Amino acid sequence: MYLSTELQLSFHSQCDWILSVMDINVFAVLKLFVVGILVNALMMRGLSATDSFNIEPTPPRPGICNESRLQWEVEVCGENFKRDMGHIDPQYWCNLTHFISEYHHFTHCTEKKSEMVSCYWPNPLVESFIIRIHKHFFSNCTMEQVVWVDPPDDTLTILILIPVFLTLAMIALVVWCSKRSDILA
Repeated sequence: MYLSTELQLSFHSQCDWILSVMDINVFAVLKLFVVGILVNALMMRGLSATDSFNIEPTPPRPGICNESRLQWEVEVCGENFKRDMGHIDPQYWCNLTHFISEYHHFTHCTEKKSEMVSCYWPNPLVESFIIRIHKHFFSNCTMEQVVWVDPPDDTLTILILIPVFLTLAMIALVVWCSKRSDILA
């Protein structure tokens, strides 16, 4: 079937209009897509924990872990920690705020020494050394045993009765509202 010339012109003009609208929308969508990618990249860069705190996983080192050298190196870290803890009164050894800096230097030292001798951190050797350090300095830091005591009878009675009365009040409210539903509707 042939379309009349006037109908064909009308059809072509409508198609041209649709294509021009689509071109505008495609361009807007493309701009929105590019802006979205840029915003996402900037946000990820600004919110990334590795950028903020410089935390990177320990890369695998070529070579074999030299455990005997690592043992000697962490002993050096331990001696430095013992020297630093000697400056702190033993009564404060159980209060982390008094020795947090020294402990941070100790763990940082063991990490760097492990990397230096091509070992991963933490590893069983370093962990056992840290446990020995903990046993030496912090063995008396156990929490005192908490003795649980029942509250006084008056307080206990109130704590039991409040939920009971609230439950009864809610049931009464539901029943009252259901009886009044024909009036409220």
